[in-house]
Amino acid sequence: MNFDNQTIWLEINLGAIRRNIQRIHEHTQRPVMTVVKANAYGHGILEVSRTAIQAGAARLCVARIEEAIKIRNAGILAPILVMGYTTPERAVDAIRFGISLMVNLPDLASEYHKVAKQMNGRIAVHAKIDTGMGRLGVLPNDGCAFGKHIAGLDGLFFEGLFTHFASADEPAKQTTLEQISKFDQVIAELNTEGIRPQIIHAANSAASLYFPGAWYDAVRPGISIYGLHPSNDAPLPQEFEPSLTWKCRLSSVKTLPEGSGVGYNHSFVTSKPERIGAVAVGYADGLRRQPDNIVLIGGKRVKQAGGICMDQSMWLLEDNSSARAGDEVVLIGKQGEEHITAEEIGALWGTVNYEVVCGLTDRVPRFYIDE
Repeated sequence: MNFDNQTIWLEINLGAIRRNIQRIHEHTQRPVMTVVKANAYGHGILEVSRTAIQAGAARLCVARIEEAIKIRNAGILAPILVMGYTTPERAVDAIRFGISLMVNLPDLASEYHKVAKQMNGRIAVHAKIDTGMGRLGVLPNDGCAFGKHIAGLDGLFFEGLFTHFASADEPAKQTTLEQISKFDQVIAELNTEGIRPQIIHAANSAASLYFPGAWYDAVRPGISIYGLHPSNDAPLPQEFEPSLTWKCRLSSVKTLPEGSGVGYNHSFVTSKPERIGAVAVGYADGLRRQPDNIVLIGGKRVKQAGGICMDQSMWLLEDNSSARAGDEVVLIGKQGEEHITAEEIGALWGTVNYEVVCGLTDRVPRFYIDE
């Protein structure tokens, strides 16, 4: 694929995503529920969804019903779970498009039931148990009663039961083990009542790697399928492959005299004659306005000069640099012997790799390869 006419772009290797999904399945021997929310963590929801199904994923997971409908409208028929809150008014779309919904409150379950009865249909629901995240779901002590309530509503199909781990990617395992224990207790209490949802699931990427007791009927990885580490304390095995490369081009290279200001408010001033390269990437593309950004130019790490602008940024080249306008610049990925990862960028920004890739905006073209 030729990128000569592009000034900024992402290269997404669908082959890497496919292999990463297959590695998780091989490791856990469980069906994989692939998380493709937030535009597949910035990688492209439709392309990744198709690739996931080709790789054998059993289900797609999103955060909002709009994401699920987008997948359906693209002709993708695989099961989809909306893991975030859906208003009762939008529950009609769950029936129309065959989408499963998270339910986190008894009253919400009752509202979904009413909608289903009005439409002479059924809504498949996954009951959320809050075992320690402090977010969505009923508390474990209320889990059995919640499950019985759902099972008693004939407008609902009690398809799934799930929870989410707060710190499976941390070295201390106690919190996750306690969450598993609480979830197991809810499952046992429901079994005593003769209630057994079709799919019990809990394991995010880190738990899919490190907590076999959380694998249940299926695993639910997100960040790992893209070849990104859950955290520094929960690294991926070496065989996992990053799937995203972020590139752009130099749009100008010139030597500025000593004392020249660079960028808005002249936050950088040359201390001697300096070669400055302007690059067609800015904060509107997802490059954060931080003072210590780095890129690769000519196979070498290059530091930022001045503030990040909306559409452009300036970089301090070596005096003997042969770089010129049109040359490739790498923000995430490899160039020569050097490599910048999303994890490294996240550390520079004081955040996580998740936010780095999810922040890549729609105006950055995505190109898909399969290698």
